[in-house]
Amino acid sequence: MTTPDQLPGLNQAFADEQLMTRMGIEITRWDGDEMVGTMPVKGNRQPYGLLHGGANAVLAETLGSIAAATHAAPDRVAVGLELSCTHHRSAREGLVTGVCKPVHRGRSTATYEIVVSDEDGKRLCTARLTCFLKEV
Repeated sequence: MTTPDQLPGLNQAFADEQLMTRMGIEITRWDGDEMVGTMPVKGNRQPYGLLHGGANAVLAETLGSIAAATHAAPDRVAVGLELSCTHHRSAREGLVTGVCKPVHRGRSTATYEIVVSDEDGKRLCTARLTCFLKEV
């Protein structure tokens, strides 16, 4: 199994410019069928003090893209085709957790559902990401 740090096509020259680093996203678990990551609310708020909906989208796309890329490796790379997010509620503080599970893992596309929850386990966002798996 390919791990996220072994993905083909990653340009290490941009390692310090990764959006996931700026957002404070950390991958906390990866077992091949489920990827889990966290993100702080602090630093990712909109003007009303709530977690920005775009931050949920970044967390979801990060988890889904890494999961798709590990599925596609070593002869293909994953590029996003479509991201859909439904925001159910928001958070004001703490860490949010994204849990990414496959819906479909094929040869040319992969689709994942990502559920973002707050520290009390309340669902904040349900996202669905489809990636195209492009030959290298």
